[in-house]
Order: sequence, then C-alpha cells, then structure tokens
Amino acid sequence: MSHKAGKDWNEIKSNDSWAIFKIMAEFVNGYENMARIGPSISVFGSARTEDQDKYYKKATNISRMLAERGYGVITGGGPGIMEAGNKGAQEGGGQSIGLNIDLPFEQSGNQYIDQDSNLKFDYFFVRKVVFVKYSQGFVVLPGGFGTMDEMFEALTLIQTKKIARKPIVFIGTAYWKGLIDWITNTMLTEGNISAGDLDLFKVVDDEEEAVKYIDDFFKTHSLAPNF
Repeated sequence: MSHKAGKDWNEIKSNDSWAIFKIMAEFVNGYENMARIGPSISVFGSARTEDQDKYYKKATNISRMLAERGYGVITGGGPGIMEAGNKGAQEGGGQSIGLNIDLPFEQSGNQYIDQDSNLKFDYFFVRKVVFVKYSQGFVVLPGGFGTMDEMFEALTLIQTKKIARKPIVFIGTAYWKGLIDWITNTMLTEGNISAGDLDLFKVVDDEEEAVKYIDDFFKTHSLAPNF
C-alpha cells in the first residue's frame, strides 16, 4: 500500500467515526419527535403508484378509517402510496406523520403530512428503527424493494420476539400471491420458517376487512410501546 493510499484510508476511517454523531443525532431527533404521538399504524407501499391506481385509493380509504378510529398514520412521507396514507389520515381527522428519506430521486415530502410531523432522515436503518418503534401495526400495499425491506424488518422482529406481536396486513391478494406461495412452498417446505410464522400476517383485498383485523387484534392485545 502506498503512503497516499494509507493516508486516504485513514481519512475514510476518521469520517466513519464522525458519522456516528450524525447517526446519533438522527435517532435523538426521531425519538423526541415521535414520542409525543399516540398509537399509530404504519402504511407501506410504492412511491411510484399514481393517484388513479386502485391501491392508492385503498391506501387512502384504509388510512381514513384508521384515523377515524383514533390511530395516527405513519408513512415514508413521499409520493404514491405514502401520499395516499397521509391524505387518508388527514381526511379522517387523525395524526399524519411522514418519515422522509433523503434520496436523489422519487422522494419529496407530500402535502398531506402534518406540519409538525414531517421528519427527515439520511439513513434508512435509523428510519426503519423509528418506523418499528412507534408503530402499533403495519399495513403493506404493493411496492418494491423498499416496501419489502420495511415489511420483512417488522416480520423478523416479531418472529424473533424482539418486539411484541403487532398486526401486519397485506393488501392485494393478486399482488402478493407469488410471494406468499414462495414463502409457503419453499421457505416453509425447506424448514427455514415454522408453520406458525404464516400466522404473523394476513392478506386481504377489502379495506374494511383490513381495518377490522387491526381493531380485532387490539381487543386482546395491548397498545403499549414496542421497545
């Protein structure tokens, strides 16, 4: 290794160390802002969904019904399904929270986030911790890699009992069929999950059924904080 290469490597390590303080600041800001919200449900889904899409309308309807029942709605703060979730929350008179991530494309805060509940993050992993810590349930609509990441984060933490059981409901049987078939016919068959893990989530098409699933869950479970 040349002297110059060694110097560059030391600079990288130094920058890594200083990044810890930025990460800590994001956690502190997220925790302080989210600690004041009441019981809330996270709504996950694609940023690319158009407002005429049936899943945009389903996300709006579900979020409105959740807000009318006293739940806040937490989204990733961007367009698409996230916008629909925040829109529904405001229509239902509930708290509308956005956890924005700084991206070079796709992401900008939507107009339906409450002014005092629009948080911004640089780190996906910090944002995911805040999602899980302050959500009492998860509604998952069609989406891409980011939606899968958030969904499996919640499932993993519940499966491993790192957090208490929370309701997770997937919207759209046709969209999720391939994944559910693979989980059932491959993951389960190969012994990589247990049969009981299939009970950690529910797949529905109907908005009312999704909200009822969450309401019914909390008739027998506590709304206590997750950590």
